Amino acid sequence: MTAVVEREAYLAMAGQEVGVSAWHLVDQTRIDVFADATEDHQFIHVDPQRAARETAFGTSIAHGFLTLSLLSVFSYEAMPKIRGATMGVNYGFDRLRFISPVRAGSRVRGRFMLTEATMRKPNELLSRTAVSVEIEGEKRSALVADWLGLIYFAEQETTV
Repeated sequence: MTAVVEREAYLAMAGQEVGVSAWHLVDQTRIDVFADATEDHQFIHVDPQRAARETAFGTSIAHGFLTLSLLSVFSYEAMPKIRGATMGVNYGFDRLRFISPVRAGSRVRGRFMLTEATMRKPNELLSRTAVSVEIEGEKRSALVADWLGLIYFAEQETTV
C-alpha cells in the first residue's frame, strides 16, 4: 500500500528516494506474451535453447521495452499518491539506458528517487523521477532512466 500525501509534502520530497516496488517475475510466458503484442520474436527472447547455444546470456532475455513497460506497475506500487490528483500521464524520458539483460526467470523491481517536482500551472505538476530497475541477485541494474510525468489536479473553485 503506497502512502497518500498532500501536494506540498510531495513537492518537498524532491531529492529523496520515495519508494521501492515489490519483486516481479519475468518468466518465459511473460516474455512470449510481450513478443506477441509487439511482434518482436527475435530468438534471443523467444527461443531459450537457441539463446543458450548462440549467446552469452545462457537463456532467453526479456525485451528491453518489456522491462521498461514494467515501470508502470512498479510506480503504482512504490510512488506516493497525491491527494487531489485526478490523473497522471507519461511525459517521456530525458535519459534511458538498458544496462544489463533480464534473463528469463529473473525477478525485477523498481527503485524511485523524486529528483524534481514543480508546479507548471496551478493544476499541473511536472514530476521528474530517477528510476532504476534492479535484478534480484545482480549488482548491475537492468535499466536506469530519468522519467518525466505530468500530474493533474481538479480545477480549484474560486469564491467570489
